[in-house]
Amino acid sequence: MARLSVPEVRASRSTDAAPGSTDFAAAIAANKRNTFWLCVLLTLLGMAFGGAVGFAVGYYGPPEAIVTVVILGAIVMLVISMIAISVALSFGGSVVSRIAGATDVSAEAEPQLHNVVEEMCIAAGLPKPRIVVIETPALNAFAAGRSPEKAVVGVTRGLLETMNRDELQGVIAHEMSHVGNRDTLYMTAVAVLVGLIVLLCDVMRRFGYHAARGGGRRSTGSGSLAMIIVLVVSIVAPLAAMALRMAVSRQREYLADATSVKLTRNPLGLIAALEKIGASTTRMESPNRAIQHLFIDNPIQRFGEQASALMATHPPIEKRVARLLNLGA
Repeated sequence: MARLSVPEVRASRSTDAAPGSTDFAAAIAANKRNTFWLCVLLTLLGMAFGGAVGFAVGYYGPPEAIVTVVILGAIVMLVISMIAISVALSFGGSVVSRIAGATDVSAEAEPQLHNVVEEMCIAAGLPKPRIVVIETPALNAFAAGRSPEKAVVGVTRGLLETMNRDELQGVIAHEMSHVGNRDTLYMTAVAVLVGLIVLLCDVMRRFGYHAARGGGRRSTGSGSLAMIIVLVVSIVAPLAAMALRMAVSRQREYLADATSVKLTRNPLGLIAALEKIGASTTRMESPNRAIQHLFIDNPIQRFGEQASALMATHPPIEKRVARLLNLGA
């Protein structure tokens, strides 16, 4: 991606911002609203598949008990989801840091990084997070932790060595926005819910396959059709859950970009940083898919403008830059 110069960015803002500019408050409110409803849909999706498992189990019992078992399956799925999310959040940023291979860095070792983080904490009204560095030449950053008091912000060595102060400030403000907007809480919960749905659907596939081969009380007619439906649902469900997870991730990135500019009052820093990240061909070694959505740029796969919107964890950098250019003052 060709990098825009400061005059070109300003010219683009002056010519393009006006009738289609994005209002800050409206953009932030819309993204929060969209994310809330996506999380609600994901929770309902999990409960629905819990009910489907209940149906598959109850199908082999008395017919009058099927409704009760379906409701029980949905409730059990909800309870398991809440317990799993609570356990995951209890470990918070420490687990994510360990998975990412990050290590703590002191103010003496990286004074500029600590100084920039402190500046953005003051701007956002947040406590200073734990600061870690991933020793890789790739350009990336992440935020994790269930609350601002337990937050961790990490950057790669490549990003530290490539970005100037304004660009680093834009990236750190983006990550602090994730902390302040409680995105790390959202995304941990979403990741756990998606994992449970995928696991549940695997159980459903095995159970439905067994039933379709004649292992059930009603192995013919409508019974076989019901088990085929269970099999189809168990295949479609993980795809739907992951698509919802990707949609939540994209909304969070747009919101963090907008909030970053609100904190720094300097869209050029983040724009330049995103352009450098987009132009870099160096990728992280063996990144973990479980935390790919927590980074400022997906460490596994880069999504261009032609990528499928349903399965992309991050919006294309071109679109993110375009939105930043159109943010109203």
